[in-house]
Amino acid sequence: MRCGLSIVLGLFAGIAPGLCDDPIRVEIEQITSGPKHHFFGYIGHMRTIPWNESGRYIVAMRTFFQDHLPKPDEVADVILIDTHNDNRVRVVEQTRAWNFQQGTMLYWNPRAAETQFFFNDRDPGTGKVFTVLYDMGKDSIGRRVREFRHADTPIGNSGVAQHGGYFLGINYARLARLRPVTGYPAAWDWTVGVKHPADDGVFKVDVATNEKRLIVSFRRLAEVLRPTHPHVDEMALFINHTLPNRDGDRIYFYVRGGWDGLHPQRINVPFTIRPDGSDLRRHTVFIGGHPEWEFGARMIGVSEGRQVIYDTDQRRIVDTLGTPAIFPKPGADIALSPDASWFVNGYGVKGSNYYVLFRRADGAHVRTRGFSRHGWDAGPLRNDPAPCWNRDGTQILFPAFADDAGHTRQLFRLRLRK
Repeated sequence: MRCGLSIVLGLFAGIAPGLCDDPIRVEIEQITSGPKHHFFGYIGHMRTIPWNESGRYIVAMRTFFQDHLPKPDEVADVILIDTHNDNRVRVVEQTRAWNFQQGTMLYWNPRAAETQFFFNDRDPGTGKVFTVLYDMGKDSIGRRVREFRHADTPIGNSGVAQHGGYFLGINYARLARLRPVTGYPAAWDWTVGVKHPADDGVFKVDVATNEKRLIVSFRRLAEVLRPTHPHVDEMALFINHTLPNRDGDRIYFYVRGGWDGLHPQRINVPFTIRPDGSDLRRHTVFIGGHPEWEFGARMIGVSEGRQVIYDTDQRRIVDTLGTPAIFPKPGADIALSPDASWFVNGYGVKGSNYYVLFRRADGAHVRTRGFSRHGWDAGPLRNDPAPCWNRDGTQILFPAFADDAGHTRQLFRLRLRK
C-alpha cells in the first residue's frame, strides 16, 4: 500500500490527499479562549496524558500573563476542562511551582486515573517545593489527598512511573539557578555553592508510603563523567527529563552543566539507571533533548537528521522511522500513542508550529498547517509544540496562540479520524 499525505478536515483544511487505501483525516478545534492563557505545559512522552481515564476531563493550567517567568508569589490555576459540557473550565487548585515549558508536571495517577492527578507546589512560607496528589472525587468536590513533603531535600515530581507506584523527584530550586526555564525561581535550595552534591540527584518516591530514596547523586555522576569530561569539576551539574519507560524498569535522564554561559563547553550527557539505583549507564549516542520510550529498552529520538530507534541496552541505533521528508525536524517534540501504533512529531518553523502524524503500520502520514507562536519562538517563554495524546490514541492536545485581540496562548484539540 502506498500512503502519503492525506486530508485534513474540519476547522482547518487544505492538505492535498495522498495515495492510500485508508487515508488519514483529522479535525482541529480550539477548546479554550481568552482573555486568560491556557496550556498543559509538557510534552506527551512517557504517557503524559492530559485526559482522565474516562476521557471526560482534561487537566491543564491557566495564567494571567505570558510575558515573563513566574515570580514566587505568582500562582497559576490548575483547571479541569469538561469535554462533555462544551469544554467548560473549572478551577480546582492553584500552584506556586510552575513554568511555561513544563507547567507543573501534571500527571494522572496511573492507579486512580479517573479522579487523581499529581502536580507540584511550593510552601509560600518556606519556599520548599513538594508534590501534591489531588483527587477531584466522584461528586467533583476535590481535595489534596496527600502532599509529598521532604524538609531536608524538598523535591518535586519529575516523572511518574507509567504503571504507577512511584514518581521521580529532582531539585527544581537548583534548576532555577542553573536552568531557569525549567525551574521554580526563588525556591529553597539546600545545594547552593555545591557543584556535585552527594545528597542531591535523582530521587524515587513511593506513592503509597512517601518513602524517598536517592538512587543516584551528582557526586556519583561527576565521578562517571570525569574520565571523559575533565572540565566537570569546573561547573555545577543539574538534571532534566527523568523518563521512566513503559515497563517501569529503566529510567532515562540527562546530566547537564554549563548552561550559564560561563563555560566554553557544555555537558549534556544521557544516562540510564534502574529504579533501584543499579545498572547506571552513560550513553555516548545522543538522540536529542526530548526522546520518547517505545518498548522495553528502546527509545525514539534523532540522529544525523533521521527519526531513529535507539536501544539503551545495546547502546546503538537499531532502526528508523519514516524519512527526512516526512520528519524535517526529528529532534523536535515527539510522542508515541499509548498503544504505540501512532507517532506525532511537533516542530517549529518561522513562527509557527506544525504537527506530523505517522501511522506506524503502513507509513501513512499527515502534516497540519502551521499554528502561531506569536513571536514566542525561543527562550524561556517560547511556545513549544508539546503534543499530548489521549488514552485511546484518537486525539492530541497542543498549545498555540489564538487569533484574538490579546493573542492569548490557548489549547487546541486534534481529532484523528481512523
